[in-house]
Amino acid sequence: MKSIDLKLAQRACVPLSFWERARSEGNRHGEAHDFWLRFAKAVLKILFACLLLMETQLAASSTSIALGYQPKYLPSFSHFDYVNPDAPKRGSLILSAVGNFESLNPYLLKGIAAAGINDLVFETLMEQSQDEPFSQYGLLAEDVRLADDRLSVTYRLNPRAKFSDGTPVTARDVKFSFDHLKSEQAHPQFRFMWADIKQAVVLDKLTVRFDFSKINPELHLLTGQIPIFSHQWGGGKPFNKIATDKPIGSGPYRVEDTQFGKRVSYRRNPDYWASSLNVRRGTFNFETVSFIYYKDSTVQLEAFKAGEFDFVAVSNSKQWARDYKGPKFERGLIKKTTLKHRNNAGMQGFVFNTRRDIFKDKRVRRAIALAMDFEWSNRNLFYGQYQRCDSYFSNSELASTGLPKGDELALLTPFKKQLLPEIFTLTWQPPSTTPPSSLRQNLREARDLFAAAGWVYRDGALRNARGETFEFEFLLAEKGFERIVGPFARNLARLGVMVNYRTVDVALYQRRLDTFDFDMTVYSYGQSQSPGNEQMNMWHSSAAGREGSNNVIGIQDPVVDALVEKVVYAPDRRSLLAATHALDRVLLNGEYLIPNWYVANHRVAYWDKLGFPESLPLYYQAAEWVLRYGWSRK
Repeated sequence: MKSIDLKLAQRACVPLSFWERARSEGNRHGEAHDFWLRFAKAVLKILFACLLLMETQLAASSTSIALGYQPKYLPSFSHFDYVNPDAPKRGSLILSAVGNFESLNPYLLKGIAAAGINDLVFETLMEQSQDEPFSQYGLLAEDVRLADDRLSVTYRLNPRAKFSDGTPVTARDVKFSFDHLKSEQAHPQFRFMWADIKQAVVLDKLTVRFDFSKINPELHLLTGQIPIFSHQWGGGKPFNKIATDKPIGSGPYRVEDTQFGKRVSYRRNPDYWASSLNVRRGTFNFETVSFIYYKDSTVQLEAFKAGEFDFVAVSNSKQWARDYKGPKFERGLIKKTTLKHRNNAGMQGFVFNTRRDIFKDKRVRRAIALAMDFEWSNRNLFYGQYQRCDSYFSNSELASTGLPKGDELALLTPFKKQLLPEIFTLTWQPPSTTPPSSLRQNLREARDLFAAAGWVYRDGALRNARGETFEFEFLLAEKGFERIVGPFARNLARLGVMVNYRTVDVALYQRRLDTFDFDMTVYSYGQSQSPGNEQMNMWHSSAAGREGSNNVIGIQDPVVDALVEKVVYAPDRRSLLAATHALDRVLLNGEYLIPNWYVANHRVAYWDKLGFPESLPLYYQAAEWVLRYGWSRK
């Protein structure tokens, strides 16, 4: 819509003086017919100007924003549909975590942060609803205005917003948070995600503007997700040195006690500023929340049955099928159930570190993938609970299907010379042993691919022309995965490939991933319903060499780069779908990982002291669900 002079429109919307002038003019000249004709035209002009004013004001200022559609909730809404607004505020919630932690700062590259600290202690300018693809409603900000040229967004802070130490949340704190998170001292993921955010500008005590370097369809929503903390946190120390100082956030909880590596506890702030805010009504209902750390999932399971903690989301199919049973389950003391969701399942897989010479050849990567028998694993290890990931956007409309056509084909065609012909003629599928296919047939195909890449079986091992053996290390952080990797390694051994799998401490595992010090590992690429800037950190060449990025595979492909940018800058949902389909197809055909599996619901168990809302969100994680929306019944 074209801009108009607001002052002129405002004046036009005050009709009294016009009525008086028009009536006296008509009476003076006695030209009733002409008067009423002029009057009708003038009224229409006034109404049009008023409509323009209202549209401009609504476009310029709002309590909610969404990507490509109207937000579901009206400004007058009292609470989200998936909460219990009358949930009691009492009791305790004890959760578990595996491994350890060493930091109270979740925004650094080094160190593992305490569980729960992001959700409980820090808040963002806007709150994202969990029953819409990408909608946000005012939290720390009571008003958001996207500029007509889409090159900046302005927030006005809620004057009631306060940090846990009682000091007000100001525009200075917003700028302080953004500047530090985008600096070299913070985790590099923020620099990737916010690359197009040029600067934060303080306009007054409660108003801050973010300027963009280019038009980016979702950038204004990303600014709404920036976590805000007090400029007094750390007392002036460099941001990367703030690790054990208790954070000063505006969230509903404060850190109460820490035993680094063992336990962290939070207590609800009795003076929490947003208790009655619509986006907070019915949420964060426990008086205290604690996380206890365990060394592995087996110890964690026994601790849960003993009542050491209250709720667990189960990721191990064997445990779910065989171990979550017994007298306490039969008597109803412990509940076991599945929760429906509509999450984009993304992709989990055995990822190749393509920085390693042995994995640079796509034929080699495909040959190794052929040695994995998912169907056997699902029958014998997973109790038939899983579906195979067949997309980087599994279980969603964002996944590529069939052959490219329409808008997707139009995106891929300019890169035809750089892409393999099969991208346009064949539908990619993960290797399968479902008849008429078989493991034996797959291993024969793998042998031929290895040979074409210069690796042949000789003297009891797969060797290249220099006599070097083909071997690699599979890095793990969970011993439970050893039973899954073991059969895969035995299948590879039949081809002469030596796999050494090793489980290490979680902290060491994270450090090795951050520095790309691995050959193969298990990695999950979570996806939202509206992919955008985070894809840069996953697949773009600019992330391949930056420690701590999610491009752990090391992909450096100009076609992938171009398609990632098409996703990031997609102007509407149709364009986004075409771009994700094209990106997905190129990634799948690159054979950068061996797809794993997903389950289309959350498997949870909890002690009967907990209560939950009747309605579930659409897009959520199980641990977040209990933390935010559950309550104590006792």
